[in-house]
Amino acid sequence: MPEHQEIEWKESWRDEYLKWICGYANAHGGTLFIGKDDNGKVVGISDSKKLLEDLPNKITNAMGIIADVNLCTENGKDYLEIVVGKYPFLISYHGRYYYRSGSVLREIVGKELDLALLKSQGITWDGVPLPKLTMADLKPEAIALFKQKALERGRLTIEEANVSNDILMDNLHLVDEDNHLIRAAMLAFYRDPERWVTGAYIKIGFFGDSDSDLQYQDEIHGSLIEQIDRTIDLVYTKYMKARITYDGIQRKEIYMFPRDAFREILLNAVVHKDYASCNPIQISVYDDQIYIWNNGDMPRDLRTSEKLFAKHSSKPFNPKLAYVFFVSGMIEAWGRGFDKIRNECNSLYETPIPEYSISDEGVMVHCLPNHEYMKILRSDRLKIDESIMSRFRADEQETILCIMDIIARSGSVNNTIVRRSTGKSKPTITRLLAKMKNAGLIISEGSGPAVRYYKSAQIP
Repeated sequence: MPEHQEIEWKESWRDEYLKWICGYANAHGGTLFIGKDDNGKVVGISDSKKLLEDLPNKITNAMGIIADVNLCTENGKDYLEIVVGKYPFLISYHGRYYYRSGSVLREIVGKELDLALLKSQGITWDGVPLPKLTMADLKPEAIALFKQKALERGRLTIEEANVSNDILMDNLHLVDEDNHLIRAAMLAFYRDPERWVTGAYIKIGFFGDSDSDLQYQDEIHGSLIEQIDRTIDLVYTKYMKARITYDGIQRKEIYMFPRDAFREILLNAVVHKDYASCNPIQISVYDDQIYIWNNGDMPRDLRTSEKLFAKHSSKPFNPKLAYVFFVSGMIEAWGRGFDKIRNECNSLYETPIPEYSISDEGVMVHCLPNHEYMKILRSDRLKIDESIMSRFRADEQETILCIMDIIARSGSVNNTIVRRSTGKSKPTITRLLAKMKNAGLIISEGSGPAVRYYKSAQIP
């Protein structure tokens, strides 16, 4: 049995290992072996009987918890197995809190400690009351927008919507037992959440050829209920340019990424964001990709794209805030957001499913463009006359544009480079390169395996 996150080997007992037991209790439980070396080989302990009597009392007296201490024997050598369960509340050791993360024991401090203490009391960060926030501080326009959306989606009846703000906030579970509004109410409906929480806004930037080439940017402030629609409208009018194509005389506008899928990703960022981090949600838009980042978290068992897009339960980081968006109809249903993202991507020219990168620093979503959009984008970039492209079949055009794009970036290509980049067979690429040469798109130099292809002088 190898050493890992929930197993640790020690050759002899030291009282400082009580910290490790505390860390296991605050994480996911674990087992500490006393009398094994770093390779898991039993080396034995001489005072096993005394430790078997002393350790249960030491653990209980230091932390108020119970751990199973078992005496084991292998090849005539004694060793101890200390089995620690996961506790539903936070455990301290001499007034300090520890957590086992990977193979490292670390102390829980600062913002993380605040969240852990709240969780141990059954309270989430967005459920903390704000005694100085009153009903009069809430923005009427934000509440009206919420009601409008909830009525349109059938989440509220007319009778449920036509109540006072006091009753509405109570029905949305946004007041505590002392009738104080909580943080979720402030984020959703207060006219300026940043007076309470720094970074409660969305930042958008458009980038050119590199990450340092920021060309223009905007910030969306105000209540979160209002931020969503304003952000989406701005991204799809100013930042994400539609590519134009024609089906006969019918003009078609094609965006790189489906609007409703983008909305779901943005809503996920809002309800999963760690607002105590004081960082805004950041959206980076390029001609051919989008990044959406938030300083939030996902449940431990959902930290890969594969698991997120499989069936799973909903565990929002800010459940009170998520409930507001659910009742408004902006969130479709619990745990269904990723289904909608996948379905929307599949319906728009088979857009690739977004890639999620989740770490302790936050959640990054990488959105790639659909093939139809990229075909038009490459054609626009390369300025190839439509009369030339019309000589090729529709199934050839995307590969040809890809080849021309590689030449534009690298100067020249050969058959091997094109095959690696496109995934096409050697006969297919050989035929296409010859066809492109005959059409005047490219010229060649050399012969045999050494032949290279360059852009023709007639192509701008």
